[in-house]
Amino acid sequence: MNFIEDLIYLINEKKSVVCMGLDPRMDKKGEIPQYLIEELQNPNNIIKEFNKILIENTYDLIPVIKPQIAFYEKYDAIEALKETIKFAHKKDLLVILDAKRNDIGSTSEAYAYSIFNNLKADACTINAYLGFDGVKPFLNYKDRGVFILTKTSNPSSVEFQDLFSIKLDKVPNEISKYEVKKKILKRNYLQMAELINDWSKNLPKFSDFTNIGAVVGATFPQELKKIRDIIKNSFILIPGYGAQGALAKDIKHGFYENSLGSIVNSSRNIIYAYNKTKKYNPEDFGKAARNEIINMSNNINKVIGL
Repeated sequence: MNFIEDLIYLINEKKSVVCMGLDPRMDKKGEIPQYLIEELQNPNNIIKEFNKILIENTYDLIPVIKPQIAFYEKYDAIEALKETIKFAHKKDLLVILDAKRNDIGSTSEAYAYSIFNNLKADACTINAYLGFDGVKPFLNYKDRGVFILTKTSNPSSVEFQDLFSIKLDKVPNEISKYEVKKKILKRNYLQMAELINDWSKNLPKFSDFTNIGAVVGATFPQELKKIRDIIKNSFILIPGYGAQGALAKDIKHGFYENSLGSIVNSSRNIIYAYNKTKKYNPEDFGKAARNEIINMSNNINKVIGL
């Protein structure tokens, strides 16, 4: 097993770059159907059954799923998360755990161990704000993937990610220790892309891609284009499709001519698709999710040529 190699294989086999986000919610109407909540009661059982039905209805259409750990922690349902990952693997799906972990090196080691050894995820999302010593423990799992937050899909990402950093290009000087040759202004999200590119250089490549990827929101298509120009050997995880307003045309810059280079995540738009129209009963949420993925794949594939 190698994450990026397996991902590329499944994309080509299934002709799909759709990632189904599994974000279980049960706090209001239109989320996990009420009949499951009333019948099963225990959050672990509710979420496990909800996810199982979704996977059973969609596994042949998609290469990968992305559970968001926050919702499993909220409902004290880590057992449901473990069972979901195990069931997804039985159906030959890859699993990206959306955990956004990061800390100093020793704590990152613990996070990585938990995600890859205890929870058995194939890849995860991480926040690289602490620098490489918080990233390296994840890279020690050489067959697993990491997706580093680069330009996120939320509107307030501009508050920091779009700010400029000043990078000093220094050269040795005989009189003083350094002489500043020039100052380089670069937006923070582009600086993060440069770091991802640097961290990727010595890693093995599979079809020209390494196991380090980036997270770039579909809600920022021009920024996606700039990032793709920098990280040529990284897959991009693109959230923000559907419920956050992004369309198929917004993700085209994440892909190369061979239709590889990105996976496109949709969560609410898929798993709660039954609630978008009166066409489906709550009991048909799995069927609704399947049809939503078919439509999403068709729209995306027309744009990227898959």
